[in-house]
Amino acid sequence: MKKNTQLIHAGRSRQWTGSAVNPPLVRASTIVFDTMQELREATKQRGNRVPYYGRRGTQTHFAFQEAMCELEGGVGCALYPCGAAAVSGALLAFLKQGDHLLMVDSVYEPTRALCDKLLAGLGIETTYYDPLIGAGIAALIKPNTRMIFLESPGSLTLEVQDIPAICAVARARQIITVLDNTWASPILCQPFELGVDISIQAATKYIIGHSDVMLGTATATEQYWPQLREHSYLMGYCASADDVYAASRGLRTLGVRLKQHEQNALQVAHWLAQRPEVETVRHPAFADHPGHQQFKRDFSGSNGLFSFVLKQGSQQQVAAFIEGMQHFKMGFSWGGYESLITATFNVQALRQASDWPYSGPLIRLHIGLEDPEDLVADLAAAFTRFHAAG
Repeated sequence: MKKNTQLIHAGRSRQWTGSAVNPPLVRASTIVFDTMQELREATKQRGNRVPYYGRRGTQTHFAFQEAMCELEGGVGCALYPCGAAAVSGALLAFLKQGDHLLMVDSVYEPTRALCDKLLAGLGIETTYYDPLIGAGIAALIKPNTRMIFLESPGSLTLEVQDIPAICAVARARQIITVLDNTWASPILCQPFELGVDISIQAATKYIIGHSDVMLGTATATEQYWPQLREHSYLMGYCASADDVYAASRGLRTLGVRLKQHEQNALQVAHWLAQRPEVETVRHPAFADHPGHQQFKRDFSGSNGLFSFVLKQGSQQQVAAFIEGMQHFKMGFSWGGYESLITATFNVQALRQASDWPYSGPLIRLHIGLEDPEDLVADLAAAFTRFHAAG
């Protein structure tokens, strides 16, 4: 099936839906049994989408997990209360004291904080690597390297990694690869076809699509699914049936929403590229973007998230730019139907292993589903305020 068709049908087998269109919303903590034999059988099958205990999941959870496996290509999917929990759950399921982790330098800031604070305290060493290192990552591998973590495109700066090259190096050495695949959602990049072992989604973003639910997923290969499933369960991770139901419903419109996000964002990005105040636009679909060739090879499209760098700008000017917006709202996260804007003044401070070549402020945009002409007008007025504040 083509992806848009798969989005409609994934996780909607009659096993879960019965005669309804959508899987039912089943809330449960305790699952009750009539006989000891039923209880024993459920206990044996508790890892195979059989109701056993609420934290293991209900039909609502099982339907969504099945859909995620169909869409990303894994064999099992663990659910978490948010994307950050999916990251921590995947890392802690496999890393132990004395292990070494290779972490991409352009990673989401909370993941960096997890490494530098929690993992370091557990005796797990982290080395950051240049997102464009590719197969050169082999030079950073130590005898105790257990995992390589990728995020492609990277947070804020959106470098696209050479996922197959890194995964080939890792697989030859039996090192686990984990990819934060949130930017691509389950449909713009097929991580397991590229050699990834575990794919993470902050379903909070494009899967949910409405900025009102927190949810995370980690989908794994046959080799790593049993350990990811059991260790995440032992750490107490679970997700609300209501939130999972919203995610299942969000999947059905993901394709059409992403296409509109992509079209709107490209129109705004090309307009920004012509502005004299802009040093560079960081959009993976642009030919001069770092990792653009990998993007063309490994991704089937783009979305609404990109950034641009100003040639110069004081904090006062950037505040004037952002604070008077009509359609862009300041706020963290992205992936909803609305447009968002944030600013970062010192990208280099967020890096250890790679150089950031620009000195001006970075503005990150999430382009929503508004008319792009209205968004361009909003940005044009922002530049007027920017100059007036100088």
